Amino acid sequence: MIRSHVLICGGTGCTSSGSQTLQKAFNENIAAFGLAEEVKLVQTGCFGLCALGPIVIIYPDGTFYSRVTSEDVKEIVEEHLLKGRIVERLVYRDKEADETVKKAASELSLSDTNFYKSQKRIVLRNCGVIDPDNIDEYIAMDGYAALGKALTEMTPEEVIKVVSDSGLRGRGGGGFPTGRKWALCAPNKADQKYVVCNADEGDPGAFMDRSILEGDPHAVIEAMAICGYAVGATKGYVYVRAEYPIAVTRLQHAIDQAKEYGLLGKNIFESGFDFDLEIKLGAGAFVCGEETALMTSIEGNRGEPRPRPPYPAVKGLFNRPTVENNVETFANIPQIILNGAEWFSSMGTERSKGTKVFALGGKIEHTGLVEIPMGVTLNTIINEIGGGIPNGKKFKAAQTGGPSGGCIPASLIDTEVDYDNLVSIGCMMGSGGLIVMDEDNCMVDMAKFFLEFTVDESCGKCTPCRVGTKRLLELLDKITQGNGTLEDIDRLEELCNYIKQNSLCGLGQTAPNPVLATLKFFRDEYIAHVVDKVCPAGVCKGLINYSIDMEKCIGCGKCAKNCPADAITRTDYIAPGHKLASFTIDTSKCVKCGACVAGCKFNAISKK
Repeated sequence: MIRSHVLICGGTGCTSSGSQTLQKAFNENIAAFGLAEEVKLVQTGCFGLCALGPIVIIYPDGTFYSRVTSEDVKEIVEEHLLKGRIVERLVYRDKEADETVKKAASELSLSDTNFYKSQKRIVLRNCGVIDPDNIDEYIAMDGYAALGKALTEMTPEEVIKVVSDSGLRGRGGGGFPTGRKWALCAPNKADQKYVVCNADEGDPGAFMDRSILEGDPHAVIEAMAICGYAVGATKGYVYVRAEYPIAVTRLQHAIDQAKEYGLLGKNIFESGFDFDLEIKLGAGAFVCGEETALMTSIEGNRGEPRPRPPYPAVKGLFNRPTVENNVETFANIPQIILNGAEWFSSMGTERSKGTKVFALGGKIEHTGLVEIPMGVTLNTIINEIGGGIPNGKKFKAAQTGGPSGGCIPASLIDTEVDYDNLVSIGCMMGSGGLIVMDEDNCMVDMAKFFLEFTVDESCGKCTPCRVGTKRLLELLDKITQGNGTLEDIDRLEELCNYIKQNSLCGLGQTAPNPVLATLKFFRDEYIAHVVDKVCPAGVCKGLINYSIDMEKCIGCGKCAKNCPADAITRTDYIAPGHKLASFTIDTSKCVKCGACVAGCKFNAISKK
């Protein structure tokens, strides 16, 4: 009889930290202590607290162990699973709470911690809870009940109405109403229609869709079948980047299981409805996140966007009517069908309903995955859920929407996060990447970083994007090297607006956003770079110099040994109280790598 369940995170983050080795160690020790009949090991999806991985949760008591290593496993098995004594040193401790997450849910549960208590998990409801490779566990969590309800109790028109009335908007970036997209496709007559799931997630720092596919792949499969029924499509494709091997493997396994159970294929639920599904691997081109470029890639051609209209709902994949939504959008659908439009629309704000999943990254205490109701403030996300900025630094800005988005400055930290509020301040929701920056980040350099990405990822089809983004990058490079002028700042704005207005697809149209946002909120940093020839954050190498305080230098020579450019030499000067001559830096040779500062224990080297 099973009396304990050991849940180990099998998401990419924890896997990279060694959770697979951990699983092997648990199996060996559970067997060694004779507990194989009493303890069940479950590999789950992402729990969310990625910075604390590998994560292990033991039920029924709900003990949350973080940063577990293989060396810890024997102690956990012997003390906790065999003797019933919690291993205190490994228990996750809430940053601002004295209690440990070790008691029964009736006393103190994981949801009471600062990281979880402000969240509302709908899309992530099964991630970290079920075994994603076991369809029976998904079914036990009401899986495929929504598909059964749609096929046996609702007409296609009723399904579309529920999705429309819920207020669900596309979670891939644009925020187009999902129900309206389905309604545009449904009336179009064709011998074949398609449903496409965009899992090409290419934003730097974004891993929402990957985690959903790794932790709850059946939710996406079920939703795509529901969409197929609603719009009259019998074939679906999940376009997922090949760099997501765990997600691809689990998704394919889930598709195979669904077919075996009769939940994909012919005559599903004996309703007469047929729907089949297959995976198409993407090569990692960011432009294929744009729906028409994605469809072009599925067709076997180079991923380039098409002019619109006609829109995919009329003429999409293989020139047939097509509905395309991203992973997170689809993952909401089963819960909306089961619980109703009013349930979903009761969460969020007036025009942004439901929840949104964010990947927290950058200068934040709790790097990870969070799901919050629309309208929660940025302050809550960063300081309560995210645990604030580490090392006593000050919050400076948050980049939302990745290379297509903009930055929210510290002065607007109380902004309620939803589609319209972000657009009103010159930002955008994007797919859900949220990069936090502190006082040590240079905003001109950040704009340059995102623009370098877009220049590399431009498909080159249209001139405004292909050439315009390169000219933007050249101007930013000129400014960060200390060669910029005030006229260059004016040229930046002019060129940004031209690219936005004339590019063919969303990649080019949104590429200037990081530049425009930083110009709007951090123009003083641009001016400092071009007028004062300084980088206030001390980041841009062209505007910083390293120097050695010869009064502090003890002459140990470590800096000279660490210098890759042989730019540091010994002088003849011996400071009072020291035995060895001090060193100096030849700025003409210095490559400004910072190795000297990192190696000096006496704070004798400064960066200005």
